[in-house]
Amino acid sequence: PPAGYDDAPTAPAHRTATAEMADLLTDLVLAGARTLAFTRSRRAAESVAAVTRDHLDAVRPGLGATVAAYRGGYLPEERRALERGIRSGDLLALATTNALELGVDISGLDAVLIAGWPGTRMSLWQQAGRAGRAGAEGLVTLVAREDPLDTYLVHHPEAIFGASVEATVFDPSNPYVLGPHLCAAAAEVPLRVEDLDLFGPGTSDLLDVLCERGALRRRPSGWYWTHPEPATRLTDLRGSGGEPVRVVESSTGRLLGTVDQGSADATVHAGAVYVHQGETFVVEELDLAASVAMVRPDRVDYGTWSRWLTSIDIRGVRDARTAGPVRWGFGAVDVTTQVVSYQKRHLPDLAVLGQEPLDLPPRTLPTTAVWWTAPAEVLAAARVDEGDAPGALHAAEHASIGLLPLLATCDRWDLGGVSTALHVDTECATVFVYDAYPGGAGFAERGFHLGARWLRATRDAIHGCGCSSGCPACVQSPKCGNGNNPLEKDAAVRLLDAVLAHER
Repeated sequence: PPAGYDDAPTAPAHRTATAEMADLLTDLVLAGARTLAFTRSRRAAESVAAVTRDHLDAVRPGLGATVAAYRGGYLPEERRALERGIRSGDLLALATTNALELGVDISGLDAVLIAGWPGTRMSLWQQAGRAGRAGAEGLVTLVAREDPLDTYLVHHPEAIFGASVEATVFDPSNPYVLGPHLCAAAAEVPLRVEDLDLFGPGTSDLLDVLCERGALRRRPSGWYWTHPEPATRLTDLRGSGGEPVRVVESSTGRLLGTVDQGSADATVHAGAVYVHQGETFVVEELDLAASVAMVRPDRVDYGTWSRWLTSIDIRGVRDARTAGPVRWGFGAVDVTTQVVSYQKRHLPDLAVLGQEPLDLPPRTLPTTAVWWTAPAEVLAAARVDEGDAPGALHAAEHASIGLLPLLATCDRWDLGGVSTALHVDTECATVFVYDAYPGGAGFAERGFHLGARWLRATRDAIHGCGCSSGCPACVQSPKCGNGNNPLEKDAAVRLLDAVLAHER
């Protein structure tokens, strides 16, 4: 199928929230407050920490050393040292991803800064709860980003404070989730026939597949794990899928950290800029077979942003409905993504310095998606002509991804999307939103069942934005693989109106 306009993870292109966080964090450190600053990406955590250190050293030389970054991919000994530092007071601030949201005993902090809606009310309260423990008062500040959901919540705070935490959406029968856990269970105690009902329907068939692939061995007494390595390595809590890519300094052999397998192509390709605790490195080589990226230290005045193409195949329809000429579907899909180039952008103004091609293999993600179609008569009713259709569909896709976390326990980094003016399987214009996890995670299915409510919130967020032609608060995405082009804000509103006209 032709490649569509995609929305899949990368770092935000706008630094407004980052700059605001660095300013606030500087003031808090100068006041002696121990603070966590939660950011939305690894790059943002490194950037907030670096900018804050510069601010502090300009006022009081040496004080910048009390600020550090904390994120997934650091070595275990680095993480433990940072945790000890913030607990003891040797460090006054950590700029972190959600890696410090759960599972780390850090209490009694004075303040928490949160850059942008963290995705769910559950995460908001978990992050906020790091401040003011042990009976002490604490300060929590949410810095809204230019994002459709942040914009909606700023104007509708009752959606935060007037509602309980979200219902968790999860599919325990997903073979990509269940398979590794069956292996881990068998490594603890061999699985017996009488145990299978505990793991749900389909377990017996999945065990046969695991035996065929050599993961487990079947004996008359049950299923056994017989490999020397621990089965728990198969259950990846970071959800990356596959062995992490090691980032190694080529001149010394020093291991700097790791990057998720699924994001390696976009973040540690040859020529990419990699930042680790304020040190800047440039990737010399990405060896996918060996799962290693070789880097060299280099002080550069630019960052790198990857670009990719995405296509999507429908493998099976699990549920479907029609609303007049509009067809809604939910089912299994294959999403194929290929990183094709990267941009160099000058820092901090993000001026484009150039673009370099990349030769990387395509990656296919088997997952689940929700989709809706816009046949010719719907486009005509919306007064969206052939030239505006790609931009209207692309804008609606971006905004709908931004708003789905309002209805499901996820954030936009858990989702991806593809929009195309002609899809080979549906034979008309189609918008897809898929779960960014192998086998699916239940988010797209919830979008299917709440489709009309979801698209109404999307339409209202776009229409209610005061910009003239589209901005990060409505239809631009911080993780668009096509550089947010093309986008047609007004045409997207008309298209969503035409689709919703058939909903009762």
